[in-house]
Amino acid sequence: MRGKPQKINNQPLEESNMRINTNVAAMNTLSSLTAATTSKSNSLAKLSSGSRINKAGDDAAGLAISEKMKGQIGGLSQATRNAQDGISLIQTAEGALNETHSILGRMRDLTVQSENGTLSDDDRSAINKEYSALSDEIDRISSTTEFNTKSLLTGDTSESDGKSTFTFQIGANAGQTMSVEIGNMSASALGVSGLNLSQASSDLTKSTAFQSAIAADTATYATDGTVTSTGGTSLSALKTAAEATDATTDAKATYASAVKTFSASDAGKAALTQAKADDPITKIDAAINQVSAQRADLGAAQNRLTHTVNNLGTTEENLSEANSRIRDVDMAEEMTNFTKANILTQASTSMLAQANSMPNSVLSLLQG
Repeated sequence: MRGKPQKINNQPLEESNMRINTNVAAMNTLSSLTAATTSKSNSLAKLSSGSRINKAGDDAAGLAISEKMKGQIGGLSQATRNAQDGISLIQTAEGALNETHSILGRMRDLTVQSENGTLSDDDRSAINKEYSALSDEIDRISSTTEFNTKSLLTGDTSESDGKSTFTFQIGANAGQTMSVEIGNMSASALGVSGLNLSQASSDLTKSTAFQSAIAADTATYATDGTVTSTGGTSLSALKTAAEATDATTDAKATYASAVKTFSASDAGKAALTQAKADDPITKIDAAINQVSAQRADLGAAQNRLTHTVNNLGTTEENLSEANSRIRDVDMAEEMTNFTKANILTQASTSMLAQANSMPNSVLSLLQG
């Protein structure tokens, strides 16, 4: 009596063994081996690269999102470097202005010193030489302060306000910029050049033309003589002029009025006199305020850029983390997949050898 046929791979033995042209068992085993080998190869690629997505077929949507994030991350990284360059530029300009501030302080000291009546002409000449040298140094600082060949303190005459504008790209996208304006910081622009610290004569002198009326009703003073001032401080000559040729009692009587109305019209234009020393002091104070305002603007811009760098770093870090979750492989999980695929590959290889040997049983029939 014929028993129940044996089965291999759920196929009756006679169906799988009695055919030699088509080895179904070997074909099934080969299919399993191919799948295991492919899985093992993919796992090896992911483990060796550290990336979960090595080609679009691995995750098409994830690849598209990841590539956009990579663009943002690269832009943020470059924006950070741009902002740091901006900070360096500002520090360069501010450092130069710090020295300009020091020079202006010394120039103010010299101006106040020149007001001292105890100084001789030689003393004021020495002061004037130092003042002139300091003014030249301000001009030199203004003209030579550069960052990457760009002049920082010379201003821009093509602009209505005469300021140079420096624009920094501080974001990953278009339009994300900030600008810093720096004016002309030369001595002439600050209004402190050409001030000659010297003292004019301290005595008033008689002249042939009377330039200031002594009183409203002094028609008889036509030949009395006049006095002029070059910025001196002594009015002793005024009385002499009032008592000059053809002097009258009225001239003497209005001497006090003459003192009240007397003025020096040109003092201080070409030379700083003791009486006019307050004018350049005012100009230097204005220059100090101008430099202080510019440094304050630069300081505010530098602080903003510092916070910008911090924010860019935080944003870049968060985007990188998000991109990592999409693109990077979980090594532990993938190692598990690799181990599984490796075992299946070895098992399939062994079973394929067995399946290939099964048709050999047909030989027993031929030999019988």
